[in-house]
Amino acid sequence: MSDLQPLALPAAADALDWLTRRCDGELGRARQLVDDLKSSPPAEALDVLRRWNDVAIAMANASSVSSLMAEVHPQQPVREAAEAAMQRVDAYSTDLGLDRDLFDIISGVSRDGLDAAATRVLDHALRDFRRSGVDRDEGVRARLKELAEQELLTGQEFGRNIREDVRTISVTPEQLDGMPQDWLDAHPVGEDGQATVTSDYPDSVPVRTFATDRTTREAMAKASLNVGWPANDAVLQRLFALRAEHASILGYGSWADFDAEVKMIGQGSAIKEFIDRITELSGDSAERDKAVLLTRKQQDIPDATDVISPDVQYYSEVVRREQHSVDGQLVRTYLDFGRVRQGLLDVTGRLFGLSWRPAEDAAVWDKDVTAYDVLRDGARIGRIYLDLHPREGKYKHAAQFDMVRGVRGAQLPEGVLVCNFNRGLMEHDEVVTLFHEFGHLIHHVLAGDQQWVGFSGVATEWDFVEAPSQMLEEWAWDADVLATFATNAAGETIPADLVHRMREADDFGKGFQARTQMFYAALSLDFHTARHEDLTARVEQLQSDYSVFPYLPDTHMHTAFGHLDGYSSGYYTYMWSLVIAKDMFSAFDRRDLFAPAAAQRYRDRVLVPGGSRDAAVLVSNFLGRAYTFDAYAAWLAE
Repeated sequence: MSDLQPLALPAAADALDWLTRRCDGELGRARQLVDDLKSSPPAEALDVLRRWNDVAIAMANASSVSSLMAEVHPQQPVREAAEAAMQRVDAYSTDLGLDRDLFDIISGVSRDGLDAAATRVLDHALRDFRRSGVDRDEGVRARLKELAEQELLTGQEFGRNIREDVRTISVTPEQLDGMPQDWLDAHPVGEDGQATVTSDYPDSVPVRTFATDRTTREAMAKASLNVGWPANDAVLQRLFALRAEHASILGYGSWADFDAEVKMIGQGSAIKEFIDRITELSGDSAERDKAVLLTRKQQDIPDATDVISPDVQYYSEVVRREQHSVDGQLVRTYLDFGRVRQGLLDVTGRLFGLSWRPAEDAAVWDKDVTAYDVLRDGARIGRIYLDLHPREGKYKHAAQFDMVRGVRGAQLPEGVLVCNFNRGLMEHDEVVTLFHEFGHLIHHVLAGDQQWVGFSGVATEWDFVEAPSQMLEEWAWDADVLATFATNAAGETIPADLVHRMREADDFGKGFQARTQMFYAALSLDFHTARHEDLTARVEQLQSDYSVFPYLPDTHMHTAFGHLDGYSSGYYTYMWSLVIAKDMFSAFDRRDLFAPAAAQRYRDRVLVPGGSRDAAVLVSNFLGRAYTFDAYAAWLAE
């Protein structure tokens, strides 16, 4: 793979033209390949599948760049052009799934003589054709095409409303008591005697964690929980209705049934069973830790009877500081962004046998973006881009995006990490997030040496996708690992006993955090299995059923819950993946997380294969057995 060249990105002035050429050029190539395949189908089965693979490569090239640039490019015309390109790609993808002539060619392929990988390609292709509705009559296929187009447009509108709706609050210096000094320095008071604070993560998370003034925390909570309101309420109603009709036409009981069919969980009904199982497992821990929060809150507010959203992060931090001797502001002094970023590269390079070489020749879309070539045994196997600070119009959360999906002998895997971190000192939770998302990036690159593009990168079942990234979080909690990069301004390394207390403190609240996750999972499932005239009222009811914390009046969290688009009914996948991640982590020696035997076996048996095998098989190949709930249950009970 070392002879392959990375994708050449444009200079800023050429970005719009380049984007159109890249997306439409690859889309045009896909159209020509399909026309050639239909006009002159090869006689050999393997040749048919190879031609189909070429189509998939072109489609992936067109969609990867457009979906990325729609979320990160600093120029609005480029973001808008990328959204338009996504619409063209999605429309043609829908056409392919409904093309009866193409289906007849693929379904006519003989399995005789195909190896396991080619057979898997064929099986997946036929499954996807069936799920597209290719076998339905012309009128139904036309409606399915219309629905797919509307679903994409509605999802884009939903995401755009979140991305562009930055809420602000204005507060006096006294209302920011408790905030770290470096944060205060970055938020100077204006001529009106007030500082402006936004709903973006670098502002909202520290305020909800450290601000002693409860009115400030509540104002920030309401600002964050109302992003996208009211516009996205109606947008979501449209999206849910479109998906419900789509699933119904194809003969499924709900969108959740349709979506779960291609995941590890298998069927929609099993999602509710999983949510209820985790809810039950975490119940005692959740109530115990919530009682600790309430008791501490009552020291400040004697007549308090409950803990609500503006209290949770703040009093969790207070409890960790007072009862576990962990001061989040002290921890921050060891976590300078630049050292953390380099430390992440050093740690993951050592763990997986990789090195990261600055790509000096890489053009980038913003001055804050950095690029690295990924080397293994001295050979370049991919390229990564790190886009880690907030800016106007950029994606608001944290995620890994594809730039290029790797194909053996054809193109290098390239991925992009998109986050929104402070430029100075980081919260430890942010470090954990950085490790988590980098886990996706490593998976994308290491699994990028595939013959079949459908198996390249993070191409496993969607409810396994988070397991490798959640696994990597464990390294952000290890004292020996943190000691390699966590140093304060005086050059002093973070003390091991402090890291130990941090881990103990982090375990506080894991039960109520699990219940909160199950609230989110139940919400994503419920909205895709039943219709509700008042989504906010249903959010309030579901929060009452699953979370141990009550609904905050006059908020509408669903309108900013971006996963309702991308994950649809499948938000449960985070917890499903965590169960598996805890089991996989049990194979490592906690006394030495760099021990090479387990790390290399994990790399080669779980990450490198990509989607070439079912996720359950990957895990079994690594653990030597099927995964279980045991490690997760034991962790929850600790």
